[in-house]
Amino acid sequence: MTHDPNTRSLSRRQVLAGSAALFAAPGIASGARRPRLGMDEVSDVFPRQEREPVLEVVGRSHFDFDRVKELVEARPALAKSSIDWGFGDWESALGAASHTGRREIAEFLMKHGARPNLFTHAMLGHVDVVRAIVESSPGIDQLMGPHSISLLRHARSGGEDAASVVEYLLSLPGGGEVEPIITLTEDDLRIYLGEYVFGAGFNDRFMVTIRRGALSLQRKNGVARILTPVASHTFHPAGAEAVRIVFHIVGDNARSVTVHDPDPIVVGKRIGA
Repeated sequence: MTHDPNTRSLSRRQVLAGSAALFAAPGIASGARRPRLGMDEVSDVFPRQEREPVLEVVGRSHFDFDRVKELVEARPALAKSSIDWGFGDWESALGAASHTGRREIAEFLMKHGARPNLFTHAMLGHVDVVRAIVESSPGIDQLMGPHSISLLRHARSGGEDAASVVEYLLSLPGGGEVEPIITLTEDDLRIYLGEYVFGAGFNDRFMVTIRRGALSLQRKNGVARILTPVASHTFHPAGAEAVRIVFHIVGDNARSVTVHDPDPIVVGKRIGA
């Protein structure tokens, strides 16, 4: 079941609603179990699914079959869970298993109602299905999955069982990984690092850091989003190719950052700039 993140009224400057970090979220890193709600403790979002079990089943579907099985057998509808990690980067539990090559988790989720798509079929090595979809919709092989992970990378995550899909995708015009328009070194990225404030609230600030050699933007107490360079001082967040994160440079350092989707949503002023 798709999780609706709009469980309370948000201003435009609160559009990047904070959430627990992916693997540090309650019930993911600690393995904590959420207590069953009593009749006098019905969630405010009922009958929609609560955020915590959705967050956990999607997070755990990257790597933890035993916990996914426990969660889904207790609440089968969780097999269809999806969550927006930020900027519209939607990921389902099955999508998580698909780009990490977790065949056992993917097959279990599908048996409990999860809906496979092109990316799942690529990871599972269903070359006839992938070929039929691509031939019926030419160019669809260039679509990006969750976190801007390509179809080819999904196929490669399937290992030997998906080797025929990898071979097929590489044979297509434009087959292979989509390279970023601009590549930047860590030294290039240092001009953007810092804390940017866009409101009066405790969480109304972005932390811009370097993660795994790439620029990362994270709302305080939120989920870090890897940024891909697309133009001078301009990036898009993982899984949201149409969003633009634009840094405004004065001298040798960034002074502010603006989020566009496509209109400007928030402007963050860099502390100390």
